[in-house]
Amino acid sequence: MEEEHDDMNVLFVFYVPSGGMDTLNRLRCKALKKYGIHASCLYYYWGAGVQNNDEIPMYITNNDDEIRVILAAGNYDMIVVTTDHTSFPRFRALGYQGKLVLEIQGYGSKENARKQLMDAVPIVNAYADGLLNPCTPHIAAIFQELFPHIPQFHFPNCFDSESFTYRYGAVPDHPIIAWLGRMEDNKNWREFLHIGYQLSYYVPTIELWMFEDPNLADPTERQQFELMVDNLNLRSRLSLRSNVPNAQMQYFYSMIGDSGGFMCSTSKVEGGPLSVLEAMSCLCPVLATHSDGVALCIRHNETGKNYALGNVAQAVQEGLELMQNGVLRESIRLNALRLLQTEFNPHLYCLSFIGMLNQL
Repeated sequence: MEEEHDDMNVLFVFYVPSGGMDTLNRLRCKALKKYGIHASCLYYYWGAGVQNNDEIPMYITNNDDEIRVILAAGNYDMIVVTTDHTSFPRFRALGYQGKLVLEIQGYGSKENARKQLMDAVPIVNAYADGLLNPCTPHIAAIFQELFPHIPQFHFPNCFDSESFTYRYGAVPDHPIIAWLGRMEDNKNWREFLHIGYQLSYYVPTIELWMFEDPNLADPTERQQFELMVDNLNLRSRLSLRSNVPNAQMQYFYSMIGDSGGFMCSTSKVEGGPLSVLEAMSCLCPVLATHSDGVALCIRHNETGKNYALGNVAQAVQEGLELMQNGVLRESIRLNALRLLQTEFNPHLYCLSFIGMLNQL
């Protein structure tokens, strides 16, 4: 099987190396290499994820002449572009003749997803050879409706639970509740602060840790954030951590899990959130909104806990149970890890990806 793919070349394209896309692109480039597929990444702009790069060919440029050279030299059989459908006519104009696949990892709200994909219809119909998404139900439905004639591929994002895994360390003195994301509306930091505020009544020693990329924050949201932290009097229990190198995050997730706390994913809508998989891999339990893409990995009281978006009281109740019911907590931690190892492993991802390559 590997013989067929000798020297097949793939290019993954996104705007900036940051957050989940940086992690996903690095993971799949490394995994595909074992199957004889040479994968590289092109980003238009610099991002904090550059610090994470481990020997994966990565280009950062938005210059037509430089991109033309990259496309010619790379001899790519397929280009997978995440979100940016406008690059299709551009790459064709720059001389690229191989297959073009549009990947959607999420657009924020469902309304926004529909609007963006409606806008994309003429370009996608004219240029796309395939559509890819990590089994996000609302995206799959829009694909089916708008692009019934274009081949569609749905398989979960891959995750390497062997290299990114639980790490022993000092056990923190106080339970920690963590949040990870950008300071913008869809990531829903407001709800996280309210959940933390209410939990502090029941668990007075609780600490709140927030991990973010300040380069991607919305400035008005940042101001509102600072205001809300003061209004809720959370300053003394809050730690903000910016652009932690991805490899170091496994130590943080492990500490959060060991502290008796959990990771709280408050997003309004998510595609295939890698941060949730990372936490699960480090035995850090997750409480998440019951949003579309998260449902793949967080099964209530089995591999994590769900709550209804906007229902802070329910989130607090579920969070307390996660902290106080030791038997349930342990079974959630172990089930989550087992799920990762079976359904999100890189081998399965590569087989699905190769299937897509062959079909196209």
